[in-house]
Amino acid sequence: MALDQEIKAQLTPYLEYIESNVVLRVCANSGGASEGVLEFVREIAEMSDKISYENVEMERSPSFAVDKVGAEPSGVVFAGLPYGHEFTSFVMALVQVSGRKPKIEDGLIAQIKNISRTLNFTTYVSLTCHNCPEVVQALNIMAVLNPNISHTMVEGGSFKEEVEAKQIMSVPFVHLNGEEFGGGRMTAEQILAKLGESVDTSEINSRAPYDVLVVGGGPAGAAAAIYAARKGIRTGMLTDSLGGQVLETMGIENIIGTKYTEGPKFAASLMDHVKEYPVDIISSQRANKLVRNEMLELTMDSGAMLRSKTVIIATGARWRAIGVKGEKEFKNRGIAYCPHCDGPLFAGKDIAVIGGGNSGVEAAIDLAGIAGHVTVIEFMPELRADTILQKRLRSLENVTIVTNAQTKEIAGSSKVESLTYADRTTEKEVTLQVQGVFILIGLTPNTEWLADTVKRTKVGEIIVDKHGASSLPGVFAAGDCSDSAYKQIVISMGSGATASLGAFDYLIRN
Repeated sequence: MALDQEIKAQLTPYLEYIESNVVLRVCANSGGASEGVLEFVREIAEMSDKISYENVEMERSPSFAVDKVGAEPSGVVFAGLPYGHEFTSFVMALVQVSGRKPKIEDGLIAQIKNISRTLNFTTYVSLTCHNCPEVVQALNIMAVLNPNISHTMVEGGSFKEEVEAKQIMSVPFVHLNGEEFGGGRMTAEQILAKLGESVDTSEINSRAPYDVLVVGGGPAGAAAAIYAARKGIRTGMLTDSLGGQVLETMGIENIIGTKYTEGPKFAASLMDHVKEYPVDIISSQRANKLVRNEMLELTMDSGAMLRSKTVIIATGARWRAIGVKGEKEFKNRGIAYCPHCDGPLFAGKDIAVIGGGNSGVEAAIDLAGIAGHVTVIEFMPELRADTILQKRLRSLENVTIVTNAQTKEIAGSSKVESLTYADRTTEKEVTLQVQGVFILIGLTPNTEWLADTVKRTKVGEIIVDKHGASSLPGVFAAGDCSDSAYKQIVISMGSGATASLGAFDYLIRN
């Protein structure tokens, strides 16, 4: 049986949203993964009289297309089983192909429909990747809306030879018309921007000024927006990623009152909470410049501009680069930052993890169950992770810990083949033969775009007072982009609330 009872129970309510008959066109040979895909398709078809299936020949086996009966092919194809995080992608495709309107803005729908070029996308995923579904779902929507666009999701575990041949070592990774297009989490808006499709900025420019404009869609931004909206003032939220960096976090066990959750689930709950209030959300837009004239004016990369009486910056942070030779050259070619997403691509291989803090040690523990051998490299004389994590790490037989080591170079031909580090005491250099390097050495605040607008620390964190106020009147900051002592989700949410209350106090006094 391909589907267990729990999955069937979850799927059943969504089958009610199917508007027209759908056919799953499946290409499956005998044995192995093909049998699993064929059984999956059969069981799905048995669950609804609006779903049927038929056998066809396709480019990849096993794979299946999701098409509307009596219509032209949708262009949506799943190669391999869409299990794990991708099961939701399949369910959404099933409903949208049947004729149900995707939950995206009308302006974005029009922009997708206006594309006249032929675009054949292929996305390589792993079923443990929590970033992959966003890309898969965005491209599926584009294919459903525009007959010039097609999209195939390729599950790397079922097509290992293809993944190896294309040297794909990070997911999600997208090819367009047979050429590399890009990797990492991308929204439909970001994909369109990457395609060079112009964005209509007139609608954004015409929006009335806000009382509070929150820049950022992570925990700090969500808290700030909710607290502002609850005051009954006009609130906007500008973000290029709803959920922020928490989307890249898997197990979360330190949200007070919530024993356990996962990043994508928690991020979705944050946005659901924000949407309970009249917050004007401008998504998939990146802030570019902030100036004060009669009001604060925020310009975006697209050229659009918003005005507000106060601004709360909650742009978060990103993984810090180590800045050594080979790091840029081998990104997505053996250098990775997310063990949950990319770990399966390094099964049985020798890898290195740079970073001995909680993130690095947690990654090493996770990867040790997949990789052949893991070497943890820490710059300081001792690991910095929690004692319980260190104890677990040291209990693993296929892990080597190297401390007091400075990474010098990551090298290879077309992909990572080695890493060189130096002992900081003896200066002796050692070269490890590795096929992958995971870099987890902390965060860099996303504040470069502010330049000298507000005072920042030497590492770029926005300096704030106890009210969350920055050096520029009317501008506040919260979360990992600020100079808060600790970078934690609960602290970010608290600082978002503080900044919002600070902004409200500023408004009533000015």
